[in-house]
Amino acid sequence: MTPLLIVIIVLALIFDFINGFHDAANSIATVVSTKVLTPIQAVVWAALFNFVAFFIFKDHGVANSIAKTVKEIDITLPVIISGLLAAIGWNLFTWWFGIPSSSSHTLIGGFAGAAIAHAGFSAVNPEPVIKTVSFIVLAPLVGMIMAFIISLWFINAFRKGIGPKLMSFAVMGLVAFILSQTLEMDPGKLKHNFSSYYLNVMLDTKNFKWILLAFILFIMSVFTLFLSNLNYARSSKWFKRLQLVSSAAFSIGHGGNDAQKVMGIITAALIAGGQIARFDQMPIWVPLSCYTAISVGTMSGGWKIIKTMGTRITKVTPFEGVAAETAGAITLFLTENLKIPVSTTHTITGSIIGVGATKRLSAVRWGVTINLLWAWLLTIPVSGLIAAIVYSVFSLFI
Repeated sequence: MTPLLIVIIVLALIFDFINGFHDAANSIATVVSTKVLTPIQAVVWAALFNFVAFFIFKDHGVANSIAKTVKEIDITLPVIISGLLAAIGWNLFTWWFGIPSSSSHTLIGGFAGAAIAHAGFSAVNPEPVIKTVSFIVLAPLVGMIMAFIISLWFINAFRKGIGPKLMSFAVMGLVAFILSQTLEMDPGKLKHNFSSYYLNVMLDTKNFKWILLAFILFIMSVFTLFLSNLNYARSSKWFKRLQLVSSAAFSIGHGGNDAQKVMGIITAALIAGGQIARFDQMPIWVPLSCYTAISVGTMSGGWKIIKTMGTRITKVTPFEGVAAETAGAITLFLTENLKIPVSTTHTITGSIIGVGATKRLSAVRWGVTINLLWAWLLTIPVSGLIAAIVYSVFSLFI
């Protein structure tokens, strides 16, 4: 490896580390604000499940989408290092001021901005960029709608009646449908050795993320069947336990989504540096190091952003925390399957807003939310501009 390529890999892992503590709030803000876990317990919990994502997300579709942001012919090592420096700078700036901006969009904006400075606007592949930009709006919107629905489901489950129970059974039906569409079983093999074949299907990495999602929905459905029989104190106690599951699921989605973005950048650098020829030749040390870096970063925490996410948008109770985290996890699992790099920050913010809106619209502090929206909209163009300036300066010395 050339010295420049080694520097790029180190910078990419530094960015991944910063991404971890910058986005720690995404995974733990609600679980801390509801006092289910202490801040230290929460970051360790989130970091653990960030790394668990390494064993679940194996297709690396999001990483491939990131690598294709710029046309391969225009990907050079100076372009990549300029994009990384810009992304690191913007992430540190927003972290210092406690603004929960998107590390994903920072990286994409920096990569694209440096490429434009290098070869013009034609260097950027429009398809992945358009998808990413569209999900600036769609990811929080999907999270908000799902959180709103889940919150209403929980609220109605406290009331006696057939409606909430029918909803629970409907979700169980959805779980059965997910499993039937996911587990591709061969009846001939099942007939001869049911137990070992079924176990292999369950442990297949392409199935496991959907099995995990189905399990979470099933647990929620069973729990809501009994909510009307519990008083407030007992239900709150159970929701605190359930929030451990929902926060773990969101942390898995966060790790699977965000670590892949750096994997895409490192793999693009390895191709540009002549170490490998194609994306599918990504060495195993790339995902392993990326998941490790983001997990260690998460353990270091980002307390200013945690305060913004956990207390300033709306006040969150344990049951609302479960609703927000579950909605966010579902959104991240779906977008990862679609190979779309989305912002976990945007997703969980939308989910928290959806939870607050079930009480009343005034429960959401819209002034804080509007400030966040400005940060979201500015992240890609500002990162791109910074990267273009860095590349222009960098090109003077090469």
